[in-house]
Amino acid sequence: MTFRAKLLLISVLTVSGAVALVTGVVSVRTRHTFEGIDQLRQAALLDQFQRELAAQGEDLERRLQRVAASDNVARMEAEAARPEPDLARFVYEAQSLAESSGLDYLDIAGENSVIVSSAHWPARFGYPNEWGAGAKAALTRVAAPDGFVVGLACARPAGKRLRVLAARRVDASFLSLLGHAPGQRALLWFSPNEVIDANGPVAQPQLLNTLVERARTAGARTAGTVQWDRDRASAEAFLVLPLQRDGQWLGALLAGTSLRDQVRLEQSILWTGVVVGGSGILLGVLLGWWSSERVSRPVEKLAAGARAVAAGDWSARVDVTSHDEIGDLARAFNQMTAELVQQRDRAIQAERVAAWRELARRLAHELKNPLFPLQITVENLQRARDQHADQFDEVFRESTSTLLAELANLKIIVGRFSDFAKMPPPQFERIDLNELVRGVAKLFEAQCKPELELSADDVHLDADPDQVARALRNLVLNALDAMPAGGTVRIRTERLGATARLQVSDAGEGLTTEECERLFTPYYTTKRHGTGLGLAIVQSVVSDHRGAISVASTPGRGSTFTIDLPIERIA
Repeated sequence: MTFRAKLLLISVLTVSGAVALVTGVVSVRTRHTFEGIDQLRQAALLDQFQRELAAQGEDLERRLQRVAASDNVARMEAEAARPEPDLARFVYEAQSLAESSGLDYLDIAGENSVIVSSAHWPARFGYPNEWGAGAKAALTRVAAPDGFVVGLACARPAGKRLRVLAARRVDASFLSLLGHAPGQRALLWFSPNEVIDANGPVAQPQLLNTLVERARTAGARTAGTVQWDRDRASAEAFLVLPLQRDGQWLGALLAGTSLRDQVRLEQSILWTGVVVGGSGILLGVLLGWWSSERVSRPVEKLAAGARAVAAGDWSARVDVTSHDEIGDLARAFNQMTAELVQQRDRAIQAERVAAWRELARRLAHELKNPLFPLQITVENLQRARDQHADQFDEVFRESTSTLLAELANLKIIVGRFSDFAKMPPPQFERIDLNELVRGVAKLFEAQCKPELELSADDVHLDADPDQVARALRNLVLNALDAMPAGGTVRIRTERLGATARLQVSDAGEGLTTEECERLFTPYYTTKRHGTGLGLAIVQSVVSDHRGAISVASTPGRGSTFTIDLPIERIA
């Protein structure tokens, strides 16, 4: 991945991550805030219900007290006190009393709680009352013609023989008395199929059964959420209050809060985050692109300039278009390349001077050896002619032989220097390294017969056969010179991936570390008679083939020269 792509990715991830984090934190904080507010409102609604229940109970107790003290009940008490009372004539007395007192349910019972008169169920005359109540108003189940209902009930004695029981039904009209905030409502759960609110029966009451059952099992307030349909906005949070009396389960009161506003706010926050995030990502892409252009393009130019310098173009320059750190870096690069060119020119000049001095020194040294015998021979000729004329012919013949031999040495020396100076560029062709080694080895069979360890793999490569053969011959000659007392020359070939390896080993005296470091320097030699050009020529051939040459040697254990050449030609 490029630096520009990384910079763009970092910008996008930073912006989108920050927006996502803020959106998530705001959503969670909003949800927790809403939940806390809803719980407080639900608890307040339940507390209000209990206060309203207490107020309604006190009102019921007052109404019942007036009924118990009324003249109609007093007459019924007097009739009940007779030896043979006739209470049947009071069967409908409770209805008028209930209507005048505003009571939903009213029973007047005698001994053994047998009903004497019932306002809501006259047919229960003579049957025992099934919903006994105490002096303090409390919730209880009241028997009615359509089944048991939940009501607020209490009882009062009306003399020694009668007892008055009254109740007010807890239903939708009762729930309408409870004030509540928008989005809130109170529900009464009587059975799995009977749930009401201030507007009447509730649809899909079975969805509340699990929540109510949890409250019934726990016997305490329980919170939960019900989703009425697939729309998340239909969800409603409930706080359930179990309704019990003396351990008897009567039902449950549910304080519900609609989550529609909360869900819509969360969706609004989410969409706002998406819009802001998208805008931030777009802005991040633009900023990242702009900053990457400001940073990566100059860096790419610097990299291109560095590659040009590495390829040998030391005149490469980078345009300076800014005055920041990148511009300083570009100016430093240009200054560096300028200094490199100057240093290269000075180094080349110094190297040329040193090379000419070394060449002159070596040439003078090499020419001095044959010139001294030439001088002595000429002086002998002059002396013989002047002092021994009769022996001049014999001295002349001997002297001319010496002159010709030394002139031949001079020719050889000059030829070697000329060959080194005129190394031609290699002419590449596909060669078989093993066959080339066999051909060179045949040239030395009369002297040493080298041992060959040729690779079993195919070792074909692109190279100049004449120059590689010349380099191998020089290495073999160098090995023979290293073993004046005789020894074994070993030649080995090997293929290592995309490289062909050629090794020449001898069993001579070996070289020191310092000698190994200077061995390939032109005109350096460890021999008494040598120009120091043999290994320099080998290194030149290897360098022209884009290869590498090295030597490993231990004094007293011989030396091994290793040449690594690429299989395919490198332009």
